[in-house]
Amino acid sequence: MFKHHYNVLGVMSGTSLDGVDLAHINFFEENGKWSFEIKESQTISYSELWIDRLKKAVDFSDLDLKKINEDYTILLAEIISNFIKTNKIENLDAVCSHGHTILHQPQNGFTLQIGNLPKIAKLINQKVVCDFRVQDVNLGGQGAPLVPIGDQILFSDYDYCLNLGGFSNVSFSENGNRIAFDISAVNTVLNFYANKLGYDYDDKGKTARSGNVSNDLLSELNALDFYQKSYPKSLGFEFVKTILFPIIEKYQIPIQDKLRTFTEHIANQISLALPKKTGSLFITGGGAYNDFLIEKIQLFLPEIRIVIPDAKTIEFKEALIFALLGVLKLRNEINVLASVTGAKRNHSSGEIYMY
Repeated sequence: MFKHHYNVLGVMSGTSLDGVDLAHINFFEENGKWSFEIKESQTISYSELWIDRLKKAVDFSDLDLKKINEDYTILLAEIISNFIKTNKIENLDAVCSHGHTILHQPQNGFTLQIGNLPKIAKLINQKVVCDFRVQDVNLGGQGAPLVPIGDQILFSDYDYCLNLGGFSNVSFSENGNRIAFDISAVNTVLNFYANKLGYDYDDKGKTARSGNVSNDLLSELNALDFYQKSYPKSLGFEFVKTILFPIIEKYQIPIQDKLRTFTEHIANQISLALPKKTGSLFITGGGAYNDFLIEKIQLFLPEIRIVIPDAKTIEFKEALIFALLGVLKLRNEINVLASVTGAKRNHSSGEIYMY
């Protein structure tokens, strides 16, 4: 018999490199309906040294990738152990960890999330469920996005669930199937240019608001092949590095204008990605705090009702959903949808490591 209550930790590190998100979650299952409570939650920022290493890792040799995987697993274990100790968390069913994506090349049958080495379980003295993407890629899928099954189970009241993180992705139900895909880069680009001005990020989009749109740059961005592809499709930092940055850098315009133009681009692509332009749009991720971006999305989608939840859900939704994926894996239930990733079949993905 399965349990009806799970006490777990969700751990997530996203491509925007703002740190490691940790959320202590209680899940409750009753007659197939799931509910949750986010208890303690925290984001632990990376040191400048780690941000630099994680940014450069996309170009690492196999040997350097092995080394960073070892080092990152130790770092992650320390962060998780400190969080458990500080918050006096006891009797965890599992720690459910995404790790940090370094390489994502599903077209080459390859994805790498570091921090998922088996020794993490012994380092933190907890059962660990992790490495959720690899099996899907092995089954011919994109290995992403994985959050949509959580949207379906926990947030089915909304027509669309949009995440604005390092990239934007959306999920929704269509003809009885959950559909989801990455739309465009978001904070991977916005933060990069905010950093050039000495900011960690563009607070509420104020800097973008002060700029002007470059129509030539906007047209070139909107014409990219990726946007013409049908789903399933996903993006990795390689896309930003090899395609977006070279295009944006060609234009000798102020950084404010680059931010303004790219914000316009994000909102435009989101509006094009939604099959119906009505209903409710549930927005989470760091971009939900970018007032200027939210205004632009509303302008492109005047008949959509935008719903922005409480701060804990905005900031820790991905940690929450990876915690759920871990629980579903413990129950050997489907936690990855083929309709989303393009894999051969629905499956229960992830590795379980005992301490």
